[in-house]
Amino acid sequence: MFDLAWSELLLVAVLAIVFVGPKDLPKLMRSAGQFAAKMRAMAREFQTAFDDIARESELDELRKQVAELRDGAMKPLTDVEQSIRQAAITAPDPIVEPADSEQTVPAESGKP
Repeated sequence: MFDLAWSELLLVAVLAIVFVGPKDLPKLMRSAGQFAAKMRAMAREFQTAFDDIARESELDELRKQVAELRDGAMKPLTDVEQSIRQAAITAPDPIVEPADSEQTVPAESGKP
């Protein structure tokens, strides 16, 4: 983790015993452990708060996208409906051809 070799850890332990003393060393280690636990708890709380903010931000963005899709999906239908109404209003009356008129189609000759 800190990239310390066993010899370096042994040196730190010897220096701690010399400067702090064997009597107060357990108290110092306990205080260091409690401090490390508090720092981990603070880091975990910060990470949780950061994740909550990110999740809320993503939800807001997702809500905006859904609203845009909903509005965008309805707009083409409204446009088509308006186009059909406009075409029905402006279209001329269909021309009705008499039923007795025949269209003549030239017969093909069987010769090549």
